[in-house]
Amino acid sequence: MIAIGFDTSNYTTSCASFDGAEGRNVSRLLPVKPGALGLRQSDALFHHIKRLPELSDSLFASIPAAQIGAVGVSTRPRAVEGSYMPCFLAGESTARTLASALHVPLYCFSHQQGHIAAALYSAARMELLGSSFLAWHLSGGTTELLLVNTEDGEIRCTRIGGTTDISAGQLIDRTGQLLGLDFPAGKALDALAAEDDGKDLFRVRLNGTEFSFSGLENQVRDHYARTQNPAATAGFALRSVAYAVRRATLAAEQTSPYPVVFSGGVASNSLLRRTLSDLDCVFAEPACSTDNALGVAVLTYLREA
Repeated sequence: MIAIGFDTSNYTTSCASFDGAEGRNVSRLLPVKPGALGLRQSDALFHHIKRLPELSDSLFASIPAAQIGAVGVSTRPRAVEGSYMPCFLAGESTARTLASALHVPLYCFSHQQGHIAAALYSAARMELLGSSFLAWHLSGGTTELLLVNTEDGEIRCTRIGGTTDISAGQLIDRTGQLLGLDFPAGKALDALAAEDDGKDLFRVRLNGTEFSFSGLENQVRDHYARTQNPAATAGFALRSVAYAVRRATLAAEQTSPYPVVFSGGVASNSLLRRTLSDLDCVFAEPACSTDNALGVAVLTYLREA
């Protein structure tokens, strides 16, 4: 049996397959004009609708229709009341049509649940499903520290920390814009920071496991105005983010001593991974950290298995 997954986030169109052992994800970033910091929802929805047939053709070229046993899709950002973004309608419409045509079950998940599942699969830590663990969702729109319970087979997330204002991804993209990098700026900023051998950072103030990045954004701008050094500014920004995440993780582990799963595009950052390398952390391969439909396909397969 093969499960199919769709995910149409604000910046990436993706579809995937999973057969219980191997998975394949096909995706493309949405086009963003130079200098811009994202897309309007109407534009994102348009580009998803335009891209889905092309990506589906690529995915289904080697999959016999008779082997598809279920279809899954992310329909909202998070599994909480009021969580909604129009861009997910593109994937949901395609998934419902495919499931109806094949007469197979359709399963709906949140984008966040898909991220966590993709991280567990990629890191070969699927045994954590059925237990409790901590998880960071670090992306362009979300910086949340979660207590995850999966004992009943569902990925149930309770927010216990994270940013109170802008996300880590927003800070990274705004830093990238400041330095003249293309959007999204994560990979380019990571590469730029690798050229910096400095150790300076801004110690974000924590309130338990919560913190604010708006003050850090001002510090990053001041740092660049003072130094005019793109690599040093990139390193300063990413070190500050990484150490805020590290300190919040350590605080959470005082009451919830569980493994910590990292998901979302920011979790692919190499400086962040080095900063947390001595802790019990679960990191996905970079391709499974960024927005993808593979986690949705994995969860869909598990529902049918």
